[in-house]
Order: sequence, then structure tokens, then C-alpha cells
Amino acid sequence: MIQTLPHPTLLRYVYNELPADEQHEVEDALLHDPELAAACADLLLAQRALSSLASEPKLSTTANILRYSQTFLR
Repeated sequence: MIQTLPHPTLLRYVYNELPADEQHEVEDALLHDPELAAACADLLLAQRALSSLASEPKLSTTANILRYSQTFLR
């Protein structure tokens, strides 16, 4: 790796959470460091895979939790 970027900075770049000036620095680093670009591509693939997963519990799970919580109200 030619330039060193902290992993959290790369993650914030992937999730588009960086200020414009830091974003430009990361993009410049990605252009000049193939290993960093590959790591960023891996993170983008992981982000895409994770965002396709269900983000809500099953209805049966919610019902079980609510049923269990009612035992404390009696």
C-alpha cells in the first residue's frame, strides 16, 4: 500500500459519510494505490451484500418478545 488510510476513513468513504475535502483525499489515494482500491472494492461489495439482507425481525420473533415481556407486567 503506497498511502496509508485508517480503515474507519475508508469505511466512512464507502458509506459516503466524509466531508468533501476528505472524500477528495481518499479518491486521490485510490487512484494511486491499487491495493487500497482493491480493499475499497471489497468493502463496496460487502456493503451491497449487507444492504440486501433483511433489516427487520420476523413477525414471530417480535410476537415472542412481546409475549415474554408481558410476563413481567403481571
